[in-house]
Amino acid sequence: MKTTLTYIGHSAFYIKSQDNGILIDPFISQNPKAKFDANLPITNIFVTHGHADHLGDAVSLSRKTKAPVAAIFELANYCAQKGAFADGVNMGGTLKFEWGCAKFLPAFHSSSTPEGIYAGMPASILFDIGGIKVYHAGDTCLHQEMKILGEIYKPDIALLPVGSHFTMDIDDAVVAAKWIGAKKVVPMHYNTFDAIAVDINDFKQKLQKENIEAVVLNPSESIEL
Repeated sequence: MKTTLTYIGHSAFYIKSQDNGILIDPFISQNPKAKFDANLPITNIFVTHGHADHLGDAVSLSRKTKAPVAAIFELANYCAQKGAFADGVNMGGTLKFEWGCAKFLPAFHSSSTPEGIYAGMPASILFDIGGIKVYHAGDTCLHQEMKILGEIYKPDIALLPVGSHFTMDIDDAVVAAKWIGAKKVVPMHYNTFDAIAVDINDFKQKLQKENIEAVVLNPSESIEL
């Protein structure tokens, strides 16, 4: 089963697996740097937390495609109130699909809707797609739960924020990558706006010293999983 991961921009990704299109943190229309083919199929939408640069177009895309928005319970309820199809879950919960499953795990951050409404706990999400495990860390600082992630769940690829200010920085992300133990790491949540501007080559070089492959993707670029 061929599966591809496409970077849209910021923390947004699209995973294509056969006829399934999995969209994560779809901050697209309000991000001028985002690149996404609107004709691609969307069967599932996942949102790590309620901030506008992650919730993004989830509600409108769910209305359009009827793809359910999977999110922490309070955020899922908010999406449903806005007219989206929604599937509420909580920490440790696993949602099963024909393509595999998605498990919601901790992230250390905050979470509120664009209107300032409490949106439940922020989350990270571990996807198992045909036996390939992809970990989307969401917005987070470095935390010891990542050690448990590496010991128990053993992701193949990790998507980690590196932009600092609102999340962990490059040095902490390198530690996170070591704890998680993934074979490949894709940086995210950087260079979208000035507050999170970084030299991404610095991250790549520091990971190389740890014998970890850094996969730096530009918006619209893909890798096969």
